[in-house]
Amino acid sequence: MDKTVTVLVDRRIMHPLYKKFIRRSKKYAAHDEENVCQTGDLVRIEECAPISKRKTWSVVSRNGEDLASASSSVSA
Repeated sequence: MDKTVTVLVDRRIMHPLYKKFIRRSKKYAAHDEENVCQTGDLVRIEECAPISKRKTWSVVSRNGEDLASASSSVSA
């Protein structure tokens, strides 16, 4: 899909009975307006108004750099 990235979010939870840490993950479809995100990038997403059936998240920053400031510095 164009302008969409799939973000995998990992978290660790403790099993209630065995007290062992278990890794849980979930995939989110996030909107990437400039199509700048690549595989392996660390991104920050935030919830927004629904864009499509599955997309209710948008990419805010990539590799610690805000996407809004990156696009403004390129155009300057």
